[in-house]
Amino acid sequence: MRVQDLRPIDLLAGLSDEQLGELLAAGTEVPIEPDVELFHEGDHADFWFLLVDGAIELSRTVGREQAVVGRMDLPGRWSGGFRAWDEHGVYLATGRGTAAGRVLRVPATALRERADAWFPFGGHLIAGLYGTARRIESTVRQRESLVTLGTLAAGLAHEINNPAAAATRAVDALQDACGSLLSSLERLARGEISAAQFVALDELRRQITPPAGPPDPLALADLEDALSDWLAGHGVAKDWVIAPPLAAAGVGVQWCDQAAAILGDAVAPGLEWVANTLSATTLLGELKDSTRRISELVAAVRSYSQMDRGSLQQLDVTEGLESTLVMLGHKLREESVTVERDYGADLPRIEAYAGELNQVWTNLIDNAIDAMHDDDRTLRVCTRRADERVVVEIADTGEGMPPEVAARAFEAFYSTKDVGKGTGLGLDIARRIVVERHAGTIDIESGGNGTVLRVTLPIRAGRRE
Repeated sequence: MRVQDLRPIDLLAGLSDEQLGELLAAGTEVPIEPDVELFHEGDHADFWFLLVDGAIELSRTVGREQAVVGRMDLPGRWSGGFRAWDEHGVYLATGRGTAAGRVLRVPATALRERADAWFPFGGHLIAGLYGTARRIESTVRQRESLVTLGTLAAGLAHEINNPAAAATRAVDALQDACGSLLSSLERLARGEISAAQFVALDELRRQITPPAGPPDPLALADLEDALSDWLAGHGVAKDWVIAPPLAAAGVGVQWCDQAAAILGDAVAPGLEWVANTLSATTLLGELKDSTRRISELVAAVRSYSQMDRGSLQQLDVTEGLESTLVMLGHKLREESVTVERDYGADLPRIEAYAGELNQVWTNLIDNAIDAMHDDDRTLRVCTRRADERVVVEIADTGEGMPPEVAARAFEAFYSTKDVGKGTGLGLDIARRIVVERHAGTIDIESGGNGTVLRVTLPIRAGRRE
């Protein structure tokens, strides 16, 4: 390629023959062949491609399809070279030849050198433009991170709502049960049974041992029917109220015969009292479970956010992982993900920034969920000790990363997810926190059976910024 080949190009009209010669000396002539790719979307824009003749089609990946977004078919059209001013610059589209011709391919470093030498003021303006665009893009990504935080908050609200609603229902039912309990006890106290009879009935009630596990629905229905028939045969009017709690507690007809022998004519209020005590006990158990679950969720949020602790502290890595799994519990259930835990028994506490590490676990687990196959959705969380370090592994069952993707996975704004789904910040943030804040390491092991993100952290605090 000669200077005369570049002279007709309007883009280069202000350059002298000597400058055009310098540009040619820094670049390489590359032929354009139909259907042959010259540069690829998302790769580092290490070269500036200047069209001399021929045609190049530009396409981008949208979802699972390739969409044509432009065409370079006039001399002077160019693409790439962004790393001359932006170290994170990538090709915005894939360039593929459509008509035979040639391009001048100039390294981005050489382009920056020529620009600084020929028009330094313009070079400063371009560098400032790229810096401004990068800051705006970073702000947008931070906004997306806030949206993710909102999603976590919504999921947590859903987690808390379930036990809170269960507690409310239990309280309402307990109020009714206590009312009936007092009513039946009042009838018994008015002289329908003696003190000795009541003591004997209470002793018989204490012998009831509810089943440990959930009852078989069919067997439970059959027992309720048998109890209802027995109650109706003994003139008890509220069999639909008394039979269900007795059946749920495993009470059979034989026990009712024993109770009838003690109560005599006071069978109805006596069995109603027993049924209501069983209902109250069951409802108190449900209320206890619900409030305990709410307390566990609040504790998990406190652990996740570290809002009641100092920044640098002795922490249990397993506790942080578990609180993160709680925060992402709603998504894990929605995506039908099975969690396998393999925690080392001898894992020591480490000196670290707990809130920042929880952000790392959130990014890694969230990415792992998104990467999984539809037919095998298993998340493996593993911890172990390695000399004076703690190792944490987050493994998925996805398709794995190609080597070229794994090599760039920790770059800022690099994402393999569909448009609108990935921020390209998760692994970059994780790397900064692990490496720069904790003097640890983070690496990827990927294959056909999935991807493992391995984080290694020192037990004692390392270098920090």
